Amino acid sequence: MAPGRSRRTPYLPEFRARAVELARTSGLTLREVARDLGVDRDTIVRWLRQSDIDAGRQAGVTSDEKAELTRLRREVALLKEEREILRKAAAYFAREGATR
Repeated sequence: MAPGRSRRTPYLPEFRARAVELARTSGLTLREVARDLGVDRDTIVRWLRQSDIDAGRQAGVTSDEKAELTRLRREVALLKEEREILRKAAAYFAREGATR
């Protein structure tokens, strides 16, 4: 996470979907929709853009692809940590075996 950014609980997918629906069908401006829902206007804009990407109307990384990338990055980090532990254990046991 970037310095200065706070960690908050993400909005529920149902809330996002309803916000996108309101922004597209209500006839209100994005600023009005954002104010009514208590979120930032830029957040609504991002949700609209991501909705278009997920629906195939715009090029970009879909929500499912983002989730998979996150999962794979965590898995890679865990595997690197495990590999480092095994490397250190192998070096330790190699030293122990040499001293006997």
